[in-house]
Amino acid sequence: MTAARPRTGRPPLTEQRKAEIRLEIARAAVDLFVEQGVTATTGEQIGQAVGVSARTVWRYFPSKESCVQPLFSAGIDVIAECLRHWRPGEPLEEIFDDGLLADHGPAQGPEHTTVDALVRLTRTEPGLRAVWLQTYDEAEPAFARALAERAGLPVDDLRPVIEAAMFNAALRAAVEHHAWHTTDPAPDATATRAGLQSALRTALEVVARGLA
Repeated sequence: MTAARPRTGRPPLTEQRKAEIRLEIARAAVDLFVEQGVTATTGEQIGQAVGVSARTVWRYFPSKESCVQPLFSAGIDVIAECLRHWRPGEPLEEIFDDGLLADHGPAQGPEHTTVDALVRLTRTEPGLRAVWLQTYDEAEPAFARALAERAGLPVDDLRPVIEAAMFNAALRAAVEHHAWHTTDPAPDATATRAGLQSALRTALEVVARGLA
């Protein structure tokens, strides 16, 4: 019986490390997009900023615009969990008052000011706009499942689907409103967070009231 040969080469990356690399690429792409624009930015530049090859960048992302997706989608699971544990009678806008949404919501990572600048770019960059809207499109089913579970409804019930759509649209509108009205290139981090939380609170209050 022949003994198994020892494995050579690099050990396989863990899922956690893959996620870390994706986030590193995302942050580098954002910095370059904000500094020099999307058109002028290449995959080679994004890779160099992280210390990897352009081939590695394309292994993780199909396009340079899609590199920012991890920052856009950060916190979807956290938000869904908040919805799942939303207590009856508790105002919708208060379930995020502990700061979870400001820290982890879509388009909001630790780099508040940088991501605000990125969201502003979605107004003029169609490729980034597509990634931005796709992120919310993918988040909506997660929110619908959480709301259905909270209400004890089947996952295919229309009511949580409609509620999730309203909630999702409110999140996007609030984040965009905040980003598009924050023009200072280096605002105070505390003020930035407070401004975002205020916009989100207003949006969720409107959702909770429903259509008049």
